[in-house]
Amino acid sequence: MAQKPSIPKGTRDFNAEEVAKRSYIMETIKDQFQVFGFQPIETPSFENSETLMGKYGDEGDRLIFKILNSGEYLKKVPDQEYQLKSEASITSRISEKALRYDLTVPFARYVVQHQNEIEFPFKRYQIQPVWRADRPQKGRFREFYQCDADVVGSKSLFQEVEFVQLYDAVFSTLKLDGVTIKINNRKILSGIAEVIGAQDKLIDFTVALDKLDKIGEEKVKDEMRGKGISEDGISKLQPLFTLTGDFGSQIESLKSILSTSEIGLKGIEELQFINSAISSLGLKTAMLQLDITLARGLNYYTGAIFEVSAPDGVKMGSIGGGGRYDDLTSIFGKPDTSGVGISFGLDRIYLVLEELNLFPATISDSTKVLFINFGEKEALACLEAVTRLREVGVRSELYPDSAKNTKQMGKQMNYANRRNIPFVVLVGDEELAADKFTLKNMTTGEQYKLSKADLLDTLKQ
Repeated sequence: MAQKPSIPKGTRDFNAEEVAKRSYIMETIKDQFQVFGFQPIETPSFENSETLMGKYGDEGDRLIFKILNSGEYLKKVPDQEYQLKSEASITSRISEKALRYDLTVPFARYVVQHQNEIEFPFKRYQIQPVWRADRPQKGRFREFYQCDADVVGSKSLFQEVEFVQLYDAVFSTLKLDGVTIKINNRKILSGIAEVIGAQDKLIDFTVALDKLDKIGEEKVKDEMRGKGISEDGISKLQPLFTLTGDFGSQIESLKSILSTSEIGLKGIEELQFINSAISSLGLKTAMLQLDITLARGLNYYTGAIFEVSAPDGVKMGSIGGGGRYDDLTSIFGKPDTSGVGISFGLDRIYLVLEELNLFPATISDSTKVLFINFGEKEALACLEAVTRLREVGVRSELYPDSAKNTKQMGKQMNYANRRNIPFVVLVGDEELAADKFTLKNMTTGEQYKLSKADLLDTLKQ
């Protein structure tokens, strides 16, 4: 017996309804990207390994899918290295390419490679799949889509303000009220590391802090101890774990904590600018919230960082995130090109909309009318009508096989029911002779004899 086929863990097949719902989200996001002035680009699904490796920190690097070289790749590994079974050494010899981990690093590569063709500041959006060798769980997949928007070539904080507005515009259009746009600044985190004497452990400190909402305060402290951060330094962090109040009061508390850190105070200044602008402009449904524990574990962020949480009561990880990166393009040979960007988590947004029953009822509409096939003459008459209906945008189809008896006609009607097709049209000898069509409403069971013109008008409505 043949083995039942399967797909890799962390990947999914999508049926017609799911594809329609995903397309609805992507089109909504794309429409807002364009309204805000972003231009589309696309990059390859895989990059040269050196483009990706070393850009996401040790944890991120471990999650990058490597692609084996074609041909007899093992012959390129010296026997001595093969016997040592050194993963790092062998991998570099047998794999020169990798699936993209996100869209931001490939975008930075794109900017540098095409810099002479780009008008700066450059606003781009990109909606494509990415891959991560992560442990699959609810809302976390190994293959998923990212919907990114970035601006490079401007240090203006008004870009961050516009990204907050963009988040608000997308989620309000999706009727997803009550999302929280969390914001922090990597300069503040650098200032905190400076105050506790852990400047040399900034990455370890931020990676641990970023896990606070997932593993809790005590385990975060344990992880910091494991990374060599002193007890005295950890004790100085205590006010951060209990920081409460509105945006302004948290900022005032931070000013006291970071009074001796120039970079920390600079981060506070940037956050105050963004919050002040948003307070003046207002948001439709989202809420901007300062979250000082927000670190986002990617090495390339240098300024404001964002993370979007679903409405209260929905158990889901972040549904969006991003931030300012001042140095990313320098790794590809173009220094002093500041950038900032955000991403929408399509798959998680889908799960949230599904849980809250927020998808419009018409999204999964496919075929509106099915013509029953009674035979060759009847089918030809039906196809003439189908052609006219399609020309005016009515989704129509003819059942391909003819019904030679009542049982087979019932099969065609059941087919329409199973696919939730709301109307069927029957054309038999009587209808052919009278040049009429029998239209049946599959919900109410009502039937009408209509001319071709009346049929078109009825189904167009």
